[in-house]
Amino acid sequence: MIEPHSHATVPPDRLPLAGRRIVVTGASSGIGRATAIRLARSGAALLLHARQNVQGLAETLLQVRDLSSAAVDHASLLADLSTEEGCERLVADAFAAGPIDAWVHLAGADVLTGAIRSAGFDAKLDLLWRTDVLGTMRTCRAVGRRLAEQPDSDERPAIVTVGWDQVAHGMAGDAGEMFGAIKGAVTAFSLSLARTLAPRVRVAVVAPGWIRTSWGEQADPYWDRRAREESLAARWGTPEDVAGAIAWLVGPDARFVTGQVIAVNGGFRHAYDPAG
Repeated sequence: MIEPHSHATVPPDRLPLAGRRIVVTGASSGIGRATAIRLARSGAALLLHARQNVQGLAETLLQVRDLSSAAVDHASLLADLSTEEGCERLVADAFAAGPIDAWVHLAGADVLTGAIRSAGFDAKLDLLWRTDVLGTMRTCRAVGRRLAEQPDSDERPAIVTVGWDQVAHGMAGDAGEMFGAIKGAVTAFSLSLARTLAPRVRVAVVAPGWIRTSWGEQADPYWDRRAREESLAARWGTPEDVAGAIAWLVGPDARFVTGQVIAVNGGFRHAYDPAG
């Protein structure tokens, strides 16, 4: 459980994201929830999205409201991003509420927990392709066009997508093959989108490593050991670690950062031998 922290002692106009409206997709749990909480703590007004986890989204919103009076509920931000119609509706609903300063696209299919974990490779790959790749591309292309049409300012609007730290060198096994291909596609798209939208809109990718989300919390001893030993920091990452990087990317201190992939993995130990 993420405990809310008050920033009542900090004047609202001194918070780094005060006055900024930010969309966070996939905000009902995990990295999405941690990111929403971190952004709210920094003063942002938030529009939060979930596919269908209404209860999880409500829990996130409850914590967000405890942190920031600027955070707002936009109940219509419920959409299935594995469909073209869902992507279109989400973008239209989000921008109908007013200008947006940043779009944090964390929505993705979970094929490691729940009923689908026992499905075959093809079924998992199909869901990941429709949600993570097509959903990200359709949504962020539309978002990018709208952000570029907003009045120009020194604080460029930003899009942040999510990749994977092992895209560049690969990982053996079904999961490595699936996520390497899927997150590799998201990363390549995002870097190209950064060039398309420059200089009006910034685009960056966060590439998490071993993060203790739902799957990590139930990992068996082999994966627990591997996660710890593959990181130079010798520990699992947390959703809050990723949220911190995202908060920096959408904030004023990263205004000269675009077209970059930011690994959040505690330093990857390339020489790790899982049999050692």
